[in-house]
Amino acid sequence: MIQFVANHDDLSTDKGFQFKFYCDKCRNGHMSRFLPNKVGIAGELLRAAGSLFGGHFSDAGNAAYHVQRAIGGKAHDDALDTAVQEGKTYFKQCTRCGHWVCPDVCWNHSAGLCEDCAPDEHEELTAQQRQAAREQIHTKTREQDYTKDLDFLGRASLTQCPKCSAKLAPGQKFCPECGTTNAAAATKAKFCGDCGAAVKAEQRFCAECGAKQ
Repeated sequence: MIQFVANHDDLSTDKGFQFKFYCDKCRNGHMSRFLPNKVGIAGELLRAAGSLFGGHFSDAGNAAYHVQRAIGGKAHDDALDTAVQEGKTYFKQCTRCGHWVCPDVCWNHSAGLCEDCAPDEHEELTAQQRQAAREQIHTKTREQDYTKDLDFLGRASLTQCPKCSAKLAPGQKFCPECGTTNAAAATKAKFCGDCGAAVKAEQRFCAECGAKQ
């Protein structure tokens, strides 16, 4: 039976063997001790060198085969078994789902299961409270009308100052940034407050009823 099948990296090289094991839940890991490859390295590497420098480029594939033999084989299998036995002391296997998890973060000691199968009550309550608060904020923000003061027909659209390009709101006679006259506001139609007749911007009295403007 091979343990840690789905959650390890093989870091072995021609110099020796080393493996990294990961928690199935949080991906925290443990790296095994480096074990030098003492069995057959010298002979295999010499044969690999002979294949490379013996005279034919076609022997490159044979050289790769010898290098692979130097890394793999029984020595590699024994090193993996040693690393697995060592790694198992740093993880716990959940009997419900079969996952290997780290005991400090992802193991529910009171339940004897991983936290995916038996979540910690206090952590789960806090997480659900935060989730509910997020959903309530999402709902309540959409109940508010943030566009009631917007002019959807474009009658009060923003204009720009011709000199400094600052944004000008409707009705602003001068640019708040540079003081330039807002031509759009200056030419806006004006009406008498008494009779409603149209008056020009420079008129001081209405031409129809004489009311002061």
